[in-house]
Amino acid sequence: MSEFLAPKNLSEALAARAAHPDYIAVAGGTDYMVASKDRLAPPGIINLFGLSDLTELRNLDGGGLRIGACCTYATLLGDARVSGTFPVLRDACREVGASQIQARGTMGGNIATSSPVGDSLPPLLALDATICVASTAGERRIAYEDFLVGYRKVDLKADELIVAIELPAPANGATQCWRKVGTRRAQSISKVMMAAVANLEDGSIADIRIALGAVADRTIRAKAAEDALRGTVPGEEAAKRAAKALADEITPIDDLRSNAEYRLGVAQNLVRRFVLSL
Repeated sequence: MSEFLAPKNLSEALAARAAHPDYIAVAGGTDYMVASKDRLAPPGIINLFGLSDLTELRNLDGGGLRIGACCTYATLLGDARVSGTFPVLRDACREVGASQIQARGTMGGNIATSSPVGDSLPPLLALDATICVASTAGERRIAYEDFLVGYRKVDLKADELIVAIELPAPANGATQCWRKVGTRRAQSISKVMMAAVANLEDGSIADIRIALGAVADRTIRAKAAEDALRGTVPGEEAAKRAAKALADEITPIDDLRSNAEYRLGVAQNLVRRFVLSL
């Protein structure tokens, strides 16, 4: 029988993690429970769900937002700051399972699991998120891009917990886009995802961030496509240039849900349509 720890605050949670680095930290449990039948029972569980220190949504200087790691998708969907400033994240949260999953699933859990098909992950890359992790020794802040180190692997030490996600405010007037392609319109595992944020100045693309999910072993930035678009005027030529750069940049995966050729074609179309919408 696994030991079950229910800390009352973040300090107790960090102490429990330091004392038991081999225990499983669980928030909503929506990722962990799916695979639990195929795993040996852990020596213990540290329950983080509902901890007030980890469910806070706090404004940051400059219009940014700090999201507690145990904020549920339902909480984010109900927050006016998320809808108003970060619609790309809001739209992704709407695609996470059904309402029951949205009521239990958390941002921190999705980040820790780091599945290539995690719906909320591409928006974090597109929004230039910072991941805040903590231990009894203090807090570390890591750019989300650097936090991803491999297939379902993140830069999280054995004595650390993910405590928050920090999002800087996008530039005024920035266009945000979220697209998910799956087998059906709702409650499907993604075949390809794209989150993108672009800022135009004097009719040209001044800056752009494009993130793709389900095309590699982790969520990735399409940096070559971004470079091909910066300084260009949105239109068919720019869209073609970005699609070509993307083809040279990514090597999509084959799996039981789709194949590499399909994923590349869909990713190119998603990027093309975003450019033409600017």
